Amino acid sequence: MEAGGERHRTARTAHTAGRTARGRTRIGVALVMVLCGVLFATTARLSGGGSIRDESSDVVGVLQERGRDIERLTEENATMRAEVEGLRGAEAGAPTAEGAEHVADAVGLSEVSGPALRITLTDAPSSALSIPGTEPNDLVVHQQDLEAYINALWAGGAEAMMLQDQRVINGSAFRCAGNTLLLEGRVYSPPFVVTVIGPIDEMTEALEDAPGVEAYRTWVGHVGLGEKIETLETTTLPAFEGSLTLTAEAAA
Repeated sequence: MEAGGERHRTARTAHTAGRTARGRTRIGVALVMVLCGVLFATTARLSGGGSIRDESSDVVGVLQERGRDIERLTEENATMRAEVEGLRGAEAGAPTAEGAEHVADAVGLSEVSGPALRITLTDAPSSALSIPGTEPNDLVVHQQDLEAYINALWAGGAEAMMLQDQRVINGSAFRCAGNTLLLEGRVYSPPFVVTVIGPIDEMTEALEDAPGVEAYRTWVGHVGLGEKIETLETTTLPAFEGSLTLTAEAAA
């Protein structure tokens, strides 16, 4: 009897424990459902009954839309500038016409032709991540890399320069976001191309002497960042079409 009673108590204890565990499970499920309800209610309040994803800013979409706006405004600006040039030319014998043309050349408001260097910088292949100690950030052409090349070219006597398909001047400002380039409101992806007219030998030597260019070339050899330099016998760069007003971005 004692043995049977002991087994009975053991079985009852086990049954009670199982019932308690099932009760706790039901309570846990209920709590999860309550929390889900709170989260759904909060989500509804935040999104105003719509999709939060729809309300969040799509950075790429915003930049592309801004780029289209900038292109439209740039075309309008070019049209108005052409009208101004036409009116200026109509002023027969104007004493300031020659001086105005000289200033236009100096600040980049006219086309320039001549021998040039074309430099192409590209991101490294993703396979380079297999190199020990390499991080994704090491495979990207950064803003300071472009600045190193551009500053060296100006120091080497560059007369006119174009970044991607836009003429740039000394006051031009650009920003890199991830592996995209923001220039005059437009968004560009690599490869990044710099075309520059000027003394070929001097500009090439300036690139060799620039510490920033040297640092980039170290990573060219290490992870495979791209660098291609071509000499062009002659090329024509378009006139600068951006604003000549100094902005906070350009001054930064």
